[in-house]
Amino acid sequence: MVFHGNRAKIVFYRGSRFLVYPGVYEPAEDTFLLADNLEFRSGERVLELGTGCGLLSILAAKAGARVVATDINPVALECARDNAVEHGVAGSIDFRLGDLFGPVRGESFDLLVFNPPYLPSEDGERSSDPVELAWDGGKDGRKVLDRFLREFPHHLKPEGRAFFVQSSLSNVFQTKQMLEANNFKFKALEKKLFFERLYLFICFRS
Repeated sequence: MVFHGNRAKIVFYRGSRFLVYPGVYEPAEDTFLLADNLEFRSGERVLELGTGCGLLSILAAKAGARVVATDINPVALECARDNAVEHGVAGSIDFRLGDLFGPVRGESFDLLVFNPPYLPSEDGERSSDPVELAWDGGKDGRKVLDRFLREFPHHLKPEGRAFFVQSSLSNVFQTKQMLEANNFKFKALEKKLFFERLYLFICFRS
């Protein structure tokens, strides 16, 4: 349920309230698909790329994880910090500004979480609006996803796992091929939406 206020929207997930500032991606079916299926373990090190309002990172911190949350959008990081303060977990989350793995070079994690831009767009449709950039995956929907798939094995501990979502519109078969080429086992959960299917990939090293 979402309420519209003068400065921010308020999104509720399982009874918990999260602010969403103007210019920040609003949690939707993709976010909730991740939230409903993630399992966080106390003491583990978690990286969330593109944290948005911070909902997933806050859930991880509440479960006792040590979290690094990144975003390319400074307003999103401000929003996520404020939500973390409201939920009493600001001390358990390290917020960093930057693109993909840029802010965590040389670091590795027990769990990686990513809700990437995954919808195809034509050149004329692209804009600099941060909310639109949060879903704009380029011409084939894979502009950011392929970068993630190439880089994430270097940041995942040997027994670690990675969760990410993508659309049926952005070539799920290619994603499976790339994971297999990197010796990852995976399962893909599916959620049917009006004009597409969302896939949640859960990945482990073979």
